[in-house]
Amino acid sequence: MPTAAFISDIHANHEALTAVLEDIDRHGYGDIYCLGDVVGYGPDPVACTALVSRRCKVTVMGNHDEALVKGAWGFNQVARTAMEWTRKQLQPSFFRPGSRARWQYLARLPLRHEWNGILLVHGSPREPTTEYILPRDVEWSPPGMFEELFNGFESVCLVGHTHMAGVFEEGPTFTPQSQLGETFGGKGAKMIVNVGSVGQPRDRDWRACYLSIEDGLFRFHRVEYDVETTQRKIRAVPELDNRLGDRLAEGS
Repeated sequence: MPTAAFISDIHANHEALTAVLEDIDRHGYGDIYCLGDVVGYGPDPVACTALVSRRCKVTVMGNHDEALVKGAWGFNQVARTAMEWTRKQLQPSFFRPGSRARWQYLARLPLRHEWNGILLVHGSPREPTTEYILPRDVEWSPPGMFEELFNGFESVCLVGHTHMAGVFEEGPTFTPQSQLGETFGGKGAKMIVNVGSVGQPRDRDWRACYLSIEDGLFRFHRVEYDVETTQRKIRAVPELDNRLGDRLAEGS
């Protein structure tokens, strides 16, 4: 199996994205794949879209990418207002060089992709952009949920969406990233692996998170970045709620 890095949920956080890409380059990993939500919440949607389109071999569509072009249905007020501002930054305009290409890139993202037999989606095998697979679902999921999820792929499914890095196995069980060893996998058991969030982690660790696969083994990486700069940028945009900046330092 070749080497690759997997990122997700950048949410227009340029400082986190550049730090992660630098870390990937230092390790010498091969291709980079993105599991969606390039935009939304953060202050740098244009720069992040340009960078992801240039550096990632494949990006699948996240719910915020989808909301950009189809409307932010079901979003809370903070997320909806942020998306309205994001849309204004990215809408094609004759006066913004490259804006049409960036818009079309996000509008045409695929819902799923397979990499060496591993399924890549943003949300879940059942609902690629919208379904959350949360740690609490191990105890409180609807009957048959995990059976149906695990029937939706052959061996491993990589997801994002919840911003909570960790591994679901049949049973079901969930092991958070903080309780996993340096490397894991290779046992042949089916897994749903949440690769975590680059731009807005919510597992009480503020550092940007991504996943690598090398020689069939999986490894999480946590990367420090200049969170204070991102927070200042968010606070400078009236349409972006200050809470979107505050939470970055808390990993919540």
